[in-house]
Amino acid sequence: MTPTLGVEIELTLVDTDTLALASANDWVLEQVPSHMGDFVKPELMQCYVEINSNVCSTVAEAETDIRQKLLALEDIADKSNLKLFWSGSHPFSSWQEQRITEQERYQDLVNLLQDTARQLMTAGLHVHVGVDSGDKAVMICDRISRHLPILLAISCNSPFWEGRDTGLYSWRSKVMAGLPTAGLPPLMRNWSEYVWLVNHLIDTGYIETIREIWWDVRPHHKFGTVEVRICDVPGSFSDCLSLAAVIQCLVQYLSDEIDHGTYLDGCHPMIIGQNKWRAARYGLNAQLVDFDTYHVQPVREALHAMVEELRPLAERLDCRNYLDNVLEMTTQPTWAERQLQIYHQTRDPAEIVRRMTERSRLNHPIPPAST
Repeated sequence: MTPTLGVEIELTLVDTDTLALASANDWVLEQVPSHMGDFVKPELMQCYVEINSNVCSTVAEAETDIRQKLLALEDIADKSNLKLFWSGSHPFSSWQEQRITEQERYQDLVNLLQDTARQLMTAGLHVHVGVDSGDKAVMICDRISRHLPILLAISCNSPFWEGRDTGLYSWRSKVMAGLPTAGLPPLMRNWSEYVWLVNHLIDTGYIETIREIWWDVRPHHKFGTVEVRICDVPGSFSDCLSLAAVIQCLVQYLSDEIDHGTYLDGCHPMIIGQNKWRAARYGLNAQLVDFDTYHVQPVREALHAMVEELRPLAERLDCRNYLDNVLEMTTQPTWAERQLQIYHQTRDPAEIVRRMTERSRLNHPIPPAST
């Protein structure tokens, strides 16, 4: 059985003239065609939107689905003097200048979380993969945790914050870590333990719904999926699709392992956290601890080994070409490095936004810049 796939892409809105963030999601959403209305959604901040796929079977199906929505959104943005910015953070706009979306849920979140919510001026890529039982979803969330730093390393795309080079390739991951229910998931042994935990959090007033659990990976009882949330949104649609292919294959690989009764030694949470830190700091240049040898390994080597292991499954899931593009991604600078290169060349943070928005366009592709 082919596991279902859902892809969610968060994109920020910037003013075409100033290239600063624009609090314009209400205007944009009003222009979205009615048949796409359920798939282009507001987010906490008025300066970004989320584009969701339908439930798909393959990455190619998700590509066709989302491309249509992105093309429509680009057209709306063009008519509204806006651009879509594919980045986990904005190079110079301040979170203190952004407006909260005027929905009761978001207002309540800000009232509860205060500045930890107001700083959520970040954009990520979320990938859902269907699984066939709740217990398996919980087990996969545990087993996939060791791989999450690798996914962060290849997707990192948020080196700037408040007009500063943060020194990290994924500052978004640090902003998310400020939330009380974010970060790596706790160890849960089965579905009933997960349900108990969620119900306890709701009963004690800690959260209202599962939507307020922002773990790097989580079971999603409403959709019957494992949702991987650790990735920064990369700088291109094609890289989003490649990451979706890796995640779909990886979840299915772990699902098959569980079906075959494969034993898995536990991974110490502190070492996973250490790897996540290194991935956020250094991206594809990180040295991560290998959980089989407990020696450090370049993340590029880990990615190559992962792709080789997943290739037979990618053939089965009909996403081999998308998976193979991950190897091409390892030969290129990360999107965080590309942002830094533009800045070091121009010393103009607005030029980062200009070049990145031109490069990511689908409507009228512009030849890639030298960076």
